[in-house]
Amino acid sequence: MFWKKARRSEVFTLSAVIVAATLLAINFSGAAYAYAPGDPAEKYHCFEKDDSGNHIVGEDGNLVPCRLDTGDNAWMMTSSALVLIMTPAGLAIFYCGLSRSKNAVNSLMMTFITTGIVGVQWVLWGYSLAFGPDAGNGFIGTLDWVGLNNVLHDVPSDVYGGITGTTIPHQTYMVFQMMFAIITPALIVAALAERMKFSAFCVFVVLWATFVYDFAAHWTWSLGSGGTLIGWTGALPSLDFAGGTVIHITSGFSGLVIALMLGRRLGYGKVPMEPHNIPLIVLGASLLWFGWFGFNAGSAGAAATNATSAFVATQVATAMAAVTWMLISWAHTGKPSTIGAATGVVAGLVAITPASGFVSPMSALIIGIAASTFCYGAVLFKNRRKWDDALDTWAVHGIGGLVGALLTGIFAEKRFTPWGADGLAFGNPQQLLNNAIGAFAAMAWAVGITAIIVKIMDAVWPGSIRVTPKEEEIGLDIAQHGERAYVNE
Repeated sequence: MFWKKARRSEVFTLSAVIVAATLLAINFSGAAYAYAPGDPAEKYHCFEKDDSGNHIVGEDGNLVPCRLDTGDNAWMMTSSALVLIMTPAGLAIFYCGLSRSKNAVNSLMMTFITTGIVGVQWVLWGYSLAFGPDAGNGFIGTLDWVGLNNVLHDVPSDVYGGITGTTIPHQTYMVFQMMFAIITPALIVAALAERMKFSAFCVFVVLWATFVYDFAAHWTWSLGSGGTLIGWTGALPSLDFAGGTVIHITSGFSGLVIALMLGRRLGYGKVPMEPHNIPLIVLGASLLWFGWFGFNAGSAGAAATNATSAFVATQVATAMAAVTWMLISWAHTGKPSTIGAATGVVAGLVAITPASGFVSPMSALIIGIAASTFCYGAVLFKNRRKWDDALDTWAVHGIGGLVGALLTGIFAEKRFTPWGADGLAFGNPQQLLNNAIGAFAAMAWAVGITAIIVKIMDAVWPGSIRVTPKEEEIGLDIAQHGERAYVNE
């Protein structure tokens, strides 16, 4: 009876926090469709200028927005949809299949609901912190864009766009980046699977997205809207085309921290904990592979030539990684593993992410081989150490992201993306150092902040953030959701 009352209290508290945050952040003013000189949004957007650098004012007395490219906008909205489907479909189904049958709904729901939670957080304050004008140190943004205030739907951003300029509406860029923010904490589900309270997870997602993801995204990708400073690692530059550092290193190493702090699942190493549905695993991995083209090629910010090179590099590296993992597992176990091939797909996608817009197809081939080799080794290492990273967040995303970030520093070529840089293999050893700084800074931040979040939450949460042994034995589908993945009656 007590645990039922405690759970109702947790749900009520969580609901109250969400409603209060929403009401505080909403901008209830109506949107204007013409922008006069001095408009608060003026300094954050691209309006036409004359030869003297002054904004042009039209006959109606309003500012003249910079030209939008409908092709670029269509590609970026399509890419946004492709990246979105990766979380509630691809990743959710992938993790569902990897879980034991009694926890399949829980893994599915944790991943699925992250799409909603972070979608709201991003609009209310996440986008402002991650991509808004810098607070003065290249470390985090201000709250000037809370509730998407001064983020326009019909004018390009002053800084965010592709290699041909800022040609898409600011809100298109915002929603594209939202999909990245959504999938990042969802990746952590694999590390805490089968043993964390659902209510605690929901709060953890909000805190982690705010204090880990938004900070790492800002210092890597923020371009200093409104004439402010750009992110400090981006200024080096530490190259991360689509999120190897911001997304995979942060989520992977955070996942390891929370797995170690939660402790092993009951019976770990003593009872079988095999994935319950291989077809779901392959389906999920396939959806991730499909969506990842929006993830990487969309990070070009336009339907430009580096979108093509990123698309090709993504396919080449992923195909090579799938084959490499299958061959390694075949040589190691004597059997070509289907789960292994699917895991190799994800490892290849992860590793090519930071490099995709900077490398040639042959470099992508090398990255694919390296991804599966190092990630396979990481799986063996964490198993020997008895780290219960249940579905391999650290081994695949953490290590894959780190491998990709470092290899970007080696194989990057400026000819693909002009704002990039050549890597070590092309005469610029400094780029490897820059990428190492960016990667290890994100790793250290993610590990430290995640540990603090988990420690505080576990201390204040009723009965701790971990489910009871009885609930774990029954399975979280029934204990946490009152539902079963499969009804055979």
